Amino acid sequence: MQKEAFAQLLERYRDYDTNPANEPLERTVQRLNDGSSFYFIVNGGEKVGAIRIVTGGERNRISPVFIMPQHRGKGLAQAAIALAEQLHGSRGWELSTIAQEAGNCHLYEKLGYRRTGQVQAINERMDLVFYEKD
Repeated sequence: MQKEAFAQLLERYRDYDTNPANEPLERTVQRLNDGSSFYFIVNGGEKVGAIRIVTGGERNRISPVFIMPQHRGKGLAQAAIALAEQLHGSRGWELSTIAQEAGNCHLYEKLGYRRTGQVQAINERMDLVFYEKD
C-alpha cells in the first residue's frame, strides 16, 4: 500500500533515498517495531491509507501519512490527522512534506501547522519543508 501511494511522487521527484515507495521491506518492518503507532485509514470498510505517529520526543511526529490515489480529495488525511492528535495529545506536533506539493502544504496549514523555516534540499527537483503545531 505504501509503495503504491508514494509511487507517483517517486517518479516525479526521483528521491530514491528518501521516498517511502523505494523503502526496503526491512526498513518498513523496523519502523513497525520501533514503538511508534501505525493506524490504517479506513473508508467504507476498506483500508485506503495509513498514518504513523512517533512519540517519545519533545514533539509527536507524523511520518508518514498517506492515502491511496483513488481515495484522495475526500478529507480522509485531514480526519486521520485530527484523530491522531486527539489520541496522542496536544503536547506539540511536527512533520515534514515536499515543498513543491502545494496541496500537502495547504492541508497541513489548514490544520494549524506552521512552517518552521527549516528547508532541506533533497535533490534538484525537491525540497522538504518542516512544520510544527502547538
